[in-house]
Amino acid sequence: MVRIGVDEQLAPELLAEFPSEAEIVRIPRQPTGVYDVDIWVLAFARKDAAETFSHLRGVKVVQSMMAGVDWITPWLPKDVILCDGRGIHDISTSEWVLSTILASLKRLPFYRDMQAKQDWKGQSATPNSLLSETGTNTGQYRILGDDLSDKTVLIVGYGSIGKAIETRLTPFGAKTLRIARTAKASPEVHSIADLRALIPQADIIVTIVPLTAETRGLIGADELALMKPGALLVNAARGPVVNTNALVAALTEHRIQAALDVTDPEPLPVGHPLWTAPNCLITPHVGGSTPEFIHRAFHFGAAQIQRYIAGQPLENVVSDAGY
Repeated sequence: MVRIGVDEQLAPELLAEFPSEAEIVRIPRQPTGVYDVDIWVLAFARKDAAETFSHLRGVKVVQSMMAGVDWITPWLPKDVILCDGRGIHDISTSEWVLSTILASLKRLPFYRDMQAKQDWKGQSATPNSLLSETGTNTGQYRILGDDLSDKTVLIVGYGSIGKAIETRLTPFGAKTLRIARTAKASPEVHSIADLRALIPQADIIVTIVPLTAETRGLIGADELALMKPGALLVNAARGPVVNTNALVAALTEHRIQAALDVTDPEPLPVGHPLWTAPNCLITPHVGGSTPEFIHRAFHFGAAQIQRYIAGQPLENVVSDAGY
């Protein structure tokens, strides 16, 4: 029998696909004893994970259902195989990215604020924000929103979620530029070394990279200064991928827009300047949290356990690079 450690509160129906050869070991949230498991399945990021791991014996594989594992790698012994949740979040996170792009372009946060005040502020919008951009419309009509069609979107981190984002952008007529750790020919993917050269071409920049030593602070003051005036930065990666102080400055100066599902620090404390920065849409790290996510996660988990029992290679094994 292969012993599978799971959270004590995990719904039994999520284990329905697990093979009969698997013995389920439910791990208390506050363990006091010792638990023998071969595979430990972590459904969500938990601050107490390292403490819980100290109560486990015989762990050979840790299966995280999160795409990012930067919260695990600092304390997990190198001889334990770590697998991430790559692919599980493709649908939910890519839909969040598309939703916030459209919400930002159509200025929905601004109009939601006006609704809360019962203020019909359309043509009379105040001229101190991106709503008052000038151009050929001057003297004819005010720009009160924007279109996604024909926009150039730079996806920084062209993995499985990045590909899912592109799939959802394509029907809207958006153009895509792609960046990954290494360049590829088909489809054309640029290396991370080309980031600064590509930023000025983008109307929208989406960061969806894992947090590693190389990606921490990837988008800083220099990169933000290269963005087009009024361009949109969407961070669906990890908060420290973007330099917070530089982002606050760029937003305060009305140079860019931002949509953030992650921040640095996180949770974002009361009174932090990001909360009130202009043209900034913030959600509290909810991009992957949908009812369907957990079912996709444990369907994948069951398949991983089947592979382990059959002696087949596991999927999504995290390398020394951190993903």
